[in-house]
Amino acid sequence: MRSAFLESDVTILLKDISGNIAALDAMERERLIQSGGHYSETLPVEYEPSAEYLRLYRMALERFSVNTARAVAVVAAKVYALHGRGAVLVSLARAGTPVGVLLKRYAAVKYGVNWPHYTISIVKDKGIDRNAMQYILERHTPADIQFVDGWTGKGAIARELAESVRSYDGVCPDLAVLSDPPCIAGIRGTTEDFLIPSSCLNAVVSGLLSRTVLNARLIGKNDFHGAVFYENLAPFDRTYEFINRVSENFPFNAEVETEPDISTNGAMDEVQQIKEDFAVSDVNLIKPSIGEATRVLLRRLPWKLLIYRSDDTFNLGHLYQLAEERGVEISVYPLKNYRACGVIKKI
Repeated sequence: MRSAFLESDVTILLKDISGNIAALDAMERERLIQSGGHYSETLPVEYEPSAEYLRLYRMALERFSVNTARAVAVVAAKVYALHGRGAVLVSLARAGTPVGVLLKRYAAVKYGVNWPHYTISIVKDKGIDRNAMQYILERHTPADIQFVDGWTGKGAIARELAESVRSYDGVCPDLAVLSDPPCIAGIRGTTEDFLIPSSCLNAVVSGLLSRTVLNARLIGKNDFHGAVFYENLAPFDRTYEFINRVSENFPFNAEVETEPDISTNGAMDEVQQIKEDFAVSDVNLIKPSIGEATRVLLRRLPWKLLIYRSDDTFNLGHLYQLAEERGVEISVYPLKNYRACGVIKKI
């Protein structure tokens, strides 16, 4: 699989299907998904970011690289405490891939270890890539595996992961993420819904890789799940700008925070309240957290952007810009666990 990542940073267990699948515009793709098609069978159009949006991204990178670096340090400390030198990072492509690279780099300096890092696909309602898992388990001890992603919204992927790995003896399903507002991940850097700069961009901050594809026409029973390499977006590539900027801010004396009481979080109750207040028919159309709201605006058909207050350009400036570019209504809503929430249009 071609990518803009260095081979020393990650082993990519994906099948290159570049040139074999056409991207669909947001409306066409949304119609397919909402009429029973699965999101993993198609790809959205990867838009070239506007000059103004790239300016906001660079501003976000300057503002939040320290927060991101600290969350990496906290997660790495927990992974090291759990697995020690033998940890094997398995990031979930594609949002988890740059996070896995950061964890690997931090651990190399802090603990003097060279954690193997693989990135593989997991698809909601269809499970983890079993061929990729077989590849990893042929080379590593099951108990050493640590799954990695960027953040959690409602926790759908965390639940999918838990279900998917039940059949693998000795493999722990706990997910490690940087930001975990709903308190669902087994390992988290923080419960704060903060802007992880890599969530602002799609392929151009994730090694020029598409989101993963599981399409029977392209993926055989012995294949890894697929992905496309966007060579045409190379002039916009910000993958190592992100990784290097965060790495420069690694706090090698970071303390591990006390875990909050999951039972008192109330994040899922908040999602249910949004569903009722806006008469949303399907909870899957509600995407809470800054990261998930950004994804909605970048590659789905957004209906509303809910924000916890109207004047937070520091945390939400890129969302304001995307909403303006896409013509999406912004509504202030009394969010408690999240700073933003995207709502997909029902067709």
